[in-house]
Amino acid sequence: MDDRHRESADRICSRIEHEQHDPDAFRAALLEVEPTERDAWLDRVLGLRELPDDGPDLPRDCVPYFPCSVDAMLRLVEQARVRPSDVFIDVGSGLGRLAAFVHLMTGAEVIGIEVQSALVRAARDLASRLALSRVCCIEGDAVALASSVANGSVFFFYCPFSGDRLVKVLGELEVIARSREIRVCCLDLPLPPCTWLTLESQPAGDLAIHRSIFG
Repeated sequence: MDDRHRESADRICSRIEHEQHDPDAFRAALLEVEPTERDAWLDRVLGLRELPDDGPDLPRDCVPYFPCSVDAMLRLVEQARVRPSDVFIDVGSGLGRLAAFVHLMTGAEVIGIEVQSALVRAARDLASRLALSRVCCIEGDAVALASSVANGSVFFFYCPFSGDRLVKVLGELEVIARSREIRVCCLDLPLPPCTWLTLESQPAGDLAIHRSIFG
């Protein structure tokens, strides 16, 4: 990453820390960076460095943490039409990188669900360090916690798990969807048959956006 982009990242970071953040300015600064450098730019803005190792509290059938690319996150917020009024739920939120990005890009409230305690601590530290008051992380298993985020309007899955665990979480989301419309966004994760979901946009490579059909 060249000096110009480093200076841009540091300038945006300073504005966030001083609670002078503007989503439009953040987006404009990001789009000025070459696509191949955007992940490094975002990590500098957020003050993120090496990824921690997965801990012993990762359930056997869950996928180890790997951050989502900026390219995929950009497509996500655009195709899911995430707005400031949304409550975005990141299932398997890791370090809180995507949670911070979605909030900084859109102004939406973001709640992460993460089972690994070390990652939860890191995510909470990130939100605290950047004074992101509308970003938080809940520690625990998404199978048990899905019903506790019933205020969510957009739910995101970056292949955190599959099989029975995924079926159970989708069952909890169906209950939420019966009361109001929600969007279910999946990256690298084919969903099992769900009669209560319709594909809202054609998959863009690895990303698919679904919408509930009740009401």
